[in-house]
Amino acid sequence: MSETAETPLYQEISRELPPQITIPEIKGEMVHLRPATIEDLPRLDELDAYYNASKITGKDEQAERAVVHAWVRRSVAWTQGLAASESGVGDPESRRTIAWAVLTDSDHDDDGHIDAQETDNVIGMIFLIDVDGWARSARIQVVLGKDYRGRGYSRDMMPRVMTYGFAPETAGLGMHRIWVAVPEKNTRSLSVYQSLGFVKSGSSRDALWDAENGRYQDLIVLDTLSDEYDPIRSLDAFGMHVIEDNPGMREALAAREHSIAIQQRRNESAEDHTRVSTNDKHMSRTDVDPATDTNHESATHETPVNGTVRASEPSDTVDGDSTWPYGQSERKPSKNAWWRNLGLSRKRDTEES
Repeated sequence: MSETAETPLYQEISRELPPQITIPEIKGEMVHLRPATIEDLPRLDELDAYYNASKITGKDEQAERAVVHAWVRRSVAWTQGLAASESGVGDPESRRTIAWAVLTDSDHDDDGHIDAQETDNVIGMIFLIDVDGWARSARIQVVLGKDYRGRGYSRDMMPRVMTYGFAPETAGLGMHRIWVAVPEKNTRSLSVYQSLGFVKSGSSRDALWDAENGRYQDLIVLDTLSDEYDPIRSLDAFGMHVIEDNPGMREALAAREHSIAIQQRRNESAEDHTRVSTNDKHMSRTDVDPATDTNHESATHETPVNGTVRASEPSDTVDGDSTWPYGQSERKPSKNAWWRNLGLSRKRDTEES
């Protein structure tokens, strides 16, 4: 395929973020998300949400608090249609931020009281930050109150936020890449992110100070791409259910069904090809006496090409316009499909940040 035939897919995507955004509410089974407000910020202090920040994000508590306040203000500014430079805490590269407050109305600790009543059910926040329209990239981060960590809330909300992030506009943000940055000592968060489909893409050496151990530590960068991420499988791996009303989920389900149909047609095409090949071989041998045919044994095998036996494969041109290639092994052969090992040897009670 020529270069000009490959590029339109990316040229058609707008590289400009909308000047104003309506942040959607997102439903989960354990939590639900609504747009964060300035009034939610004191609640994070009540929740002790910045406790142990140096271990979770690599920042000290005051720095973590300051950056969270900036993220919320940037998010509110975007919903008001203010330019990044007008928000008072803008980004010089005009990147944007979306902040959701995380709420729960359940009694998950079975103490007879609804969790987080004293903070109006707010237990933390989740962010898409560094939302870059040009690169179609965003970073995701979760901040939870001290007493609400390790209960599985991140597994409920992160796949749903990522589904919105990857969904095409106007159903979602239309991102190509979502990434995270995690201190190397935060092994629990690394495990959760990898189970969600993130792949380690690099590290910044000695980028953070580990005050607890008095040494520097690496910052690990992990990411996943729009054609690698399967929101349905990631929810299923954690025992969560699909909620079709959530933003981007109907598009994800439609893309999945389309991809499955493509794979089925490819399999059928491969089977038809095999049957035709077998019949042709059988017909070509009916008038030959096996006792006098010196090539009988070799005729039952594929002909080697450059010394390598090649098996029949379905054509790559069958519905080649799929942009959601679940099951297509020819895509990104350098990376193992993450869902092949998703959920193996994992426990539901693993703590996350």
